[in-house]
Amino acid sequence: MSPSFEEMKDALDLKSKSGVHRLISALEERNFIRRLPNRARALEVLRMPERAAEKPKAARTIAQPAPIPVLTPANDVLEIPLHGRIAAGVPIEALEGQSSLSVPAALLGQGDHYALEVAGDSMVEAGILDGDYALVRRAETAREGQIVVALIEDHEATLKYFRKEGAMVRLDPANRAYEPQRYRPAQVRIQGCLAGLLRRY
Repeated sequence: MSPSFEEMKDALDLKSKSGVHRLISALEERNFIRRLPNRARALEVLRMPERAAEKPKAARTIAQPAPIPVLTPANDVLEIPLHGRIAAGVPIEALEGQSSLSVPAALLGQGDHYALEVAGDSMVEAGILDGDYALVRRAETAREGQIVVALIEDHEATLKYFRKEGAMVRLDPANRAYEPQRYRPAQVRIQGCLAGLLRRY
């Protein structure tokens, strides 16, 4: 069983688990490991670095069993990056955090996910409250009516319903006290679609 991100952080003497996330992602990109989706402690080693692979012949006489995929219960918990606060009201600057959030795997589907803490009340009629954690699936496009994380002018992020209005992009709140926001398509970049919500009491 592979170690948890917390155990890796301690073993590598890192201050936060975001460094572990970056290392795991880098190894995955280089095809050294594979992450089994939606499961914690589910890393499969695909190949070893050349230095480790070039062992003396005598060391290879011991039969190595085939790698066994690590399976975890469906109620397992995943660690996903927590990237600051996002406005569910007037857009605020998106902050890159250095922490992570433990999330039940059942709340997440396929794809890469991250979390944002909600600030504001413009999505209350959609059941999204100030202080909630929005679980976001990374995406660059969205369907009409989806709740998205939209990056405006490359520095302000907001959580809204995504709509198209002629040649414009309209970001709709879920609170009658707020007005829709309209932008040219070049001003808006989709950063992800809402996949779930986590609330602490």
